[in-house]
Parts: sequence; C-alpha cells; structure tokens
Amino acid sequence: HSEYGQRVLEHFLWNIAECSRDWTMTSVVDDQVAAIRAQVGDAEVICGLSGGVDSAVAAALVHKAVGDKLTCVFVDHGLLRKGEREQVENDYVAATGIRLKVVDASERFLAELDGVTDPEEKRKTIGRLFIRVFEDAAREVVQEAGESGQQVEFLVQGTLYPDVVESGG
Repeated sequence: HSEYGQRVLEHFLWNIAECSRDWTMTSVVDDQVAAIRAQVGDAEVICGLSGGVDSAVAAALVHKAVGDKLTCVFVDHGLLRKGEREQVENDYVAATGIRLKVVDASERFLAELDGVTDPEEKRKTIGRLFIRVFEDAAREVVQEAGESGQQVEFLVQGTLYPDVVESGG
C-alpha cells in the first residue's frame, strides 16, 4: 500500500529471511490439502460455515482433501445480509459440491435479542446462542454419521487470528 511496499516485502523475504522463491498459490493449496488428508484420513469432519471468506476457504480446502466426509453447518441467525443464506445454499454448494446442513434459528436469535440494546451484550448473546445452535446441529450430524457406522472426529473452524483473540481463545 505504499510506493515501495512490494520491494520492501521482497527484500525482507528473499534477502533477510532468505525464503525460497519456489512457491505458488497452487503449491500452497496442494500442501495444505495433503496435510489435511494425512491428518484426517477416512474420518468424518464437520465444519461451521458462516458464509464468510475464512470458513468458506477452510471448508473448500478440507472438502478437496476428504470429499464427502465433510459436512458443513450453516446457521441462519436472522441477521444475515439480504440473499446471503441463498448464496451459501445455492451458489457455494453448487460451486464446491459440499454437503450442507442449514439451520434456520432466526426466530430464536431475534427473540433472544428482543429488547437488548447494549452492543456488547448483543455480541455475547449472539455468540452464546450461535454456539448452542451449532452444538445441536453437530449432535445431529454425529448421530447421522453413527447410524451409518461412521464417527465424526474433526471440527473445522476457519477464522482469522484477531477473531480468536477477540473471543478470548
């Protein structure tokens, strides 16, 4: 974002940190998919898919590694952008082939938020309720997997580190 920003980064990476210049975005994806496949093996996987970039990329990488062993859960909390649920249900699933479980919890969220005016209290209410709704959906996915002789062993969560810090994790 500056006149010499790219040159500064290149100088640091190649001359100071002595990073190799042999990587490509394709090799990064291939490396991550191989690492996921090696760790997960044949296990079933569940992912909380928010519709944002972080979870969408995490889900896409895991899906590329394990295919139909992945089930994503999308919680509609009633506070989405217009058309966002449909975009995830239709466009994202069509583009990736990911198995998706959609939970419409909008009435539950809106009822819990009724009368809450403090922004921090709203954030905590949404976070707490989101976890409970996701846990309920995850139990259903685990039960369905068990009925077919499978076991869900991994949880995928795509998030940025600042989100982890903010949530106290």
